[in-house]
Amino acid sequence: MLGGAVVLEEKWPVLGRHERAAEWLRVWTDLGRAPRTIDAYARGLAAYLLICERDDVDPVTAGRLHVAAFVKDLSTRPSHRGANVVALDSGAGLANATLQQRLVPVRLFYDYLTEEGLRESNPVGRGRYTPGRKFGSHERGLVPRLVKLPWIPSEQQCQVGQAEVPGGVS
Repeated sequence: MLGGAVVLEEKWPVLGRHERAAEWLRVWTDLGRAPRTIDAYARGLAAYLLICERDDVDPVTAGRLHVAAFVKDLSTRPSHRGANVVALDSGAGLANATLQQRLVPVRLFYDYLTEEGLRESNPVGRGRYTPGRKFGSHERGLVPRLVKLPWIPSEQQCQVGQAEVPGGVS
């Protein structure tokens, strides 16, 4: 499906400059992955490739240090909501879930390069279960997965008419 690759390369020109990245996306497209999945993979991989270009690093041979530079870039970018927005989770960087989403295509790209014999290992860590250790023990992935807990009002806030739910819903 060459037409899909051309559209992706028009949207993210960096993909056209990296043969192996375009090849990897063609494989996923040929395997029949949903267009939005391919689009999300292209977006994440394009962001990584731009960081590799900025740092003058060949993405095929990049190491864990280069992936860490990508994570740092994602986690320190200015908020898209603007500097004047005040919220509990406002600030710099992408949300944890978005950061995880951007890392998936990079990890899969390196899995592909490893399977093709172009690399010995994948520099993008992933969480692993460690057998023989206490229940629930595992190695952490490159970026810890955070779960945002629900807001629970205090006893004072629960009194009739005093509970104000964050985000303006009450």
